[in-house]
Amino acid sequence: MAEDDDQRWAAVLRRDRTMDGQFVTGVLSTGIYCRPSCAARHPRRDNVRFFADGDAARAFGLRACLRCRPEEVAADEAGIAQAIRLIEAADEPLTLEQLAQAAGYSPFHFHRLFRGATGVTPAAYVRAARAKRAERALKESDSVTEALYDAGYAAPARFYADVPDRLGMTPSTWRDGGRGETIRWGVAWTDFGPLLVAATERGICRVAFEPDDATLRALFPNATIEQGGAILEGLLADAVAYVTSPTPRMNLPLDVRGTAFQQAVWRELSRIPPGETLSYAALAARAGNPKAVRAVGSACGANPVAVLIPCHRALRADGSLGGYAWGLPIKRKLLEREAAAR
Repeated sequence: MAEDDDQRWAAVLRRDRTMDGQFVTGVLSTGIYCRPSCAARHPRRDNVRFFADGDAARAFGLRACLRCRPEEVAADEAGIAQAIRLIEAADEPLTLEQLAQAAGYSPFHFHRLFRGATGVTPAAYVRAARAKRAERALKESDSVTEALYDAGYAAPARFYADVPDRLGMTPSTWRDGGRGETIRWGVAWTDFGPLLVAATERGICRVAFEPDDATLRALFPNATIEQGGAILEGLLADAVAYVTSPTPRMNLPLDVRGTAFQQAVWRELSRIPPGETLSYAALAARAGNPKAVRAVGSACGANPVAVLIPCHRALRADGSLGGYAWGLPIKRKLLEREAAAR
């Protein structure tokens, strides 16, 4: 019981809305009882006693708090708290209808109550909870695909749709030429020439307009390099499809590594829609360092997954193409195709 009371007191201290409806807090010095999330100043711990509900608190001689009004909102808070507990515990994403039914309300009324209490919609809360489970699973699993399935995603791409700013599942730890990693690769022909795609279990680690794996092996001399494989074939086909007809949001899984600034630049590059461009200076400002224009160019040059992270959409301030690792003719052709497709 003491342990349970310690947990309840911790919930009171953090004003945990999810515990509203689970118990009430009796304050013996004032003779009132409150919800756990009451915004009033916290009482001294030795003046507090916990009760299962308002009936028990009133039987003890306490009266309801006029600030948090536990009796007036108890039913709504309990319904929302029940929905949150279901969301946190569910293996599969729950629908609005399922959550509303569990809370005892119509979907429309529940949606309004939930948003008012939490500040987000039920769907957004479900996505956030699932992403948190994925983060925990990614830290504990060697296979990102398995971790995402365990977190309740129907496919890895769904994870990237829910968390659009994420560049990769986990930062790569290749500090020793890829030692211990298995990298699979393949080459497909595109309008821009041969396109190499290479991937680890976590996602695509290299995309380059190259005809073979010579550079890949030089970059990762201690990795196991293998050609083909069922997973790689699917990623290769999807990468070619994206290069051919880019969409506003790229959903392929990536396993890339860079400095904090490089990752910031790559993130901003990924936010440029097909058919649009940004100057290196604008990218530097968006990445948080307006003076780092030259560093933006270096970050573009270090981009390991050409086109998927669209560094070809970065231009000089005067609108000229600047540089491109795979040659200005390819950069020009990529931009022309994207502009024509707008």
